[in-house]
Amino acid sequence: MSKKYGLNTATAVVIANMIGTGVFGSLGYQLLGLHDFASIIILWVLGGVIALCGAFAYSELGAAFPKSGGEYNFLTEIFHPSVGFLSGWVSAIIGFSAPIALAASLLGGYFGNVIPGYDARFIGAAVIIGITIIQTIDYRVGGGFQSFATLLKVLLIVLFIAAGFFIHPQPVSFVPCKETLTAIFGSGFAISLVYVNFAYSGWNASSYIAGEIHHPSRNIPFSIISGTAIVTLLYVFLNFIFLYVAPASEMAGVKEVAFVPAKYIFGENGGKVVSLIISLLLVSTISSMIIAGPRVVQRMGEDFSIFRIVSKRNKHGIPATAIWFQSAVALVILFTSSFSVILGYTTFVLTLFATLTVIGVIVLRFKRPQINRPYKTFGYPFTTIFFVVANIWFMYFWIKNNTMPSLIGLGIVALGMLVYFAAHNLSKHQDKKSQ
Repeated sequence: MSKKYGLNTATAVVIANMIGTGVFGSLGYQLLGLHDFASIIILWVLGGVIALCGAFAYSELGAAFPKSGGEYNFLTEIFHPSVGFLSGWVSAIIGFSAPIALAASLLGGYFGNVIPGYDARFIGAAVIIGITIIQTIDYRVGGGFQSFATLLKVLLIVLFIAAGFFIHPQPVSFVPCKETLTAIFGSGFAISLVYVNFAYSGWNASSYIAGEIHHPSRNIPFSIISGTAIVTLLYVFLNFIFLYVAPASEMAGVKEVAFVPAKYIFGENGGKVVSLIISLLLVSTISSMIIAGPRVVQRMGEDFSIFRIVSKRNKHGIPATAIWFQSAVALVILFTSSFSVILGYTTFVLTLFATLTVIGVIVLRFKRPQINRPYKTFGYPFTTIFFVVANIWFMYFWIKNNTMPSLIGLGIVALGMLVYFAAHNLSKHQDKKSQ
């Protein structure tokens, strides 16, 4: 029985991590600040370009350091174990657990459009627990489930897009005009870009399971870049169809935004069916994060003896303890935080560490030019610099307009530094006792 994931599963993890809460839940918020449709399409294209630039950089790092852990592994190698620990701490506490809670909440919300009266949180909790059980069985079962669920998700989106072209369009224009230019340089565009950035997050997912992928130096770059490119095309066409078939006034501010155009494409009952299918396909998003996230926790357990309990694997080589730990944190967040608050502090902090990691590509070129790089960043250094500048730009706008959630995120990072020093010292003491 295979003890590793293949290329198909690695790519499915990337695609499923990306397609989820953001694309099915963010357009409604964007329409509150943007009214020019050309600028919205440009927004999604730009988001895809930024994600691809990040994907090129992560592909270089993933191929050079094919160990599980994502930023935890990269930042430890490039800067210092304390920096790696902070990113791992964020991943363990909110980086994956909070998006899982978001996806579960949105899943419950879409399900509620079909069968009203159910508490979305309990529906989401049941899904989290069920997938956690599946992903702790073995690689074949977990990987097969992930690949199938992701393929189904992509096919649904393609069919949704195709069906939308047969509907009489809204009287709208996607041709850029003077208002487009004004919108692009406005604060509303920058804030919306952060929501888009959240929708594209997950393009680096296979780097978290690098040590459990066959032929990582080849398959990590391929899975990250191809997965990101596929999702970019789907996102642009999907948002085009949303705006093409449904009135913006009905979508503005709506969290389950895909339900509105679904009604116009398939009718009231058809919209409910699509809403149910979307809720089911968010299962693959949750599953992919349940695969990726615990590998960070497990790596931290291997490096810090005080956390060794979460590094334990079951008889099939799955880090079951870390998976259950992450799912437990996700359940706590699901029942204690609102959608907007989770989105606020999660987006800022994850963007911060992704930016630092991509900066690390430049640092590593100077610091360790001799290391083997099976893949080198496409368009270096221009794509790398573009990613960094773009992320700094919308982090500025985000913290300016969402100060409190951003400060909560930074507070979690600061707490992580205290935990690092405590864990480092306690682990050293424990290691000495065991010698």
